[in-house]
Amino acid sequence: MKQILEENELNKIVKHVAQNKQVFGAVFCVSYDDPDKEYFSASGNMEKNSPYYIASINKMVISALVLRLFSEKKVNLEDKIAKYLPAEIVNALHIYQGKDYSKEISILHLLSQTSGLPDYLEDKQANGRIAIKELESGLDQAWPIKKVIDEVKKMKPHFPPGKKGMAKYIDTNHHLLGFIVETILGLPMNSVIDNMFKELRMTSSYVFSDKQNQDFSPVYYKSEIRNITLFLASTCYDIISTASDQVVFLKAFFNGHFFPKDRLSELEKWNHIFFPFSYGLGIQKIQIPRIFSPFKPVPKIIGHCGSTGSVAFYVPAKKLYITGTINQQAAPRIAIQTVIKIINKA
Repeated sequence: MKQILEENELNKIVKHVAQNKQVFGAVFCVSYDDPDKEYFSASGNMEKNSPYYIASINKMVISALVLRLFSEKKVNLEDKIAKYLPAEIVNALHIYQGKDYSKEISILHLLSQTSGLPDYLEDKQANGRIAIKELESGLDQAWPIKKVIDEVKKMKPHFPPGKKGMAKYIDTNHHLLGFIVETILGLPMNSVIDNMFKELRMTSSYVFSDKQNQDFSPVYYKSEIRNITLFLASTCYDIISTASDQVVFLKAFFNGHFFPKDRLSELEKWNHIFFPFSYGLGIQKIQIPRIFSPFKPVPKIIGHCGSTGSVAFYVPAKKLYITGTINQQAAPRIAIQTVIKIINKA
């Protein structure tokens, strides 16, 4: 008989997570294809319907929109980004070891994290500063697309676009993909995403735009709350959502709403990023080697996660969807450990 995770088991797991001294609140949703089999658990300063910042899960949202444009034949993944972006954006964007690769970057390179571009967020800038470290330290700042491009052009790329065997997780990639979506659809990215939320009836989700907005669960870095509203309001694609709405998006994605369900395997062209993550076309995979789980192998886990401990994953072998967050930027690994615990009980 197929094992189903019951709500009391989920409650035990989430309660235990919230007892970690680094976690001030947690919420998780576990859902199956059967609509009657959906469970929620929250602990600490979070509740079942608490809105939270989904962090880099927004990359999967942007990827979904690009894949839909591809399936509608409005874009080709092999298209060079220079076809859609103005010359002032593309020119001198990727100069590696004296050679300009800017016009060789394709949409596929951005989707698959194989562009080799500098990461405006995590790489060292020309002035020696690192944006993510400043945000973590409490220095909130805006990063609109123009600032991103200007800074990236001063930084050193990692490798030529599409170099065999090379991949690096780069936040710049999805900034550019968002710009491409805007160009094709003739709408600002925040409107495109909000329209998608309406389409899927994700009534508790929205693109963050008001820097005065504090109406969502605070993000922690270690024991301190980090106010990053200037950053969130500047990107035009950072999202506030709930565990329930995230399940709606996850099910739509893996049931063919954006890209044909019978072709989803085409997205699983994995490139190793760092343990235990690989990246395909717009989605992540967590693969835990048997040596780390000798008594109960962990099945393939695909979807996306975020730096604040947010998760949105599908487990095909169990037809299981897991969403939620621990809302802790200093220890997102705890969220992944929680996902694995949930899977082992499901």
